[in-house]
Amino acid sequence: LCSDISPLLKDPAAFRTLIDLLEDHLRASFPKIDFIAGECLDSRGFLIGPPLAQRLGIGFVLIRKKGKLPGPTESVSYALEYGKAELEIQSDAVEPGQKVVIVDDLLATGGTMCAACELMKRLKAEVLECLVIIELKLLKGSEKLKSIPFYSLLQYD
Repeated sequence: LCSDISPLLKDPAAFRTLIDLLEDHLRASFPKIDFIAGECLDSRGFLIGPPLAQRLGIGFVLIRKKGKLPGPTESVSYALEYGKAELEIQSDAVEPGQKVVIVDDLLATGGTMCAACELMKRLKAEVLECLVIIELKLLKGSEKLKSIPFYSLLQYD
């Protein structure tokens, strides 16, 4: 089963409504957010994060697969269903204590999201929440996040 957000991206009114819903949730949940961090492993988190950050009047931080970011970076390796991967963030992307929300389009097994949280932990940032559009509940990815708050707009079994 492939959960595809392409129809949302093609429809300006639907995409605006998506960003409205995410913005409303974050404004109601957190009085202060310093950055939105987007998982850019497959680019879809990158498509959601910048417009959301712009609406909130805050910056956007990139989390990419290894070798895609300039300058000094922090990296973390993690397991995939079919092997291993590595994510990284620029070492100066956030300051210790800054408050970050990590966004992506989909949560499946949770490996990528956990790796993104680990990167923020290494930079001593505070992850307020992990936020996705779609959660595949059957794969139990949110359980891997343990004590990190998690929010999804849509859930599928």
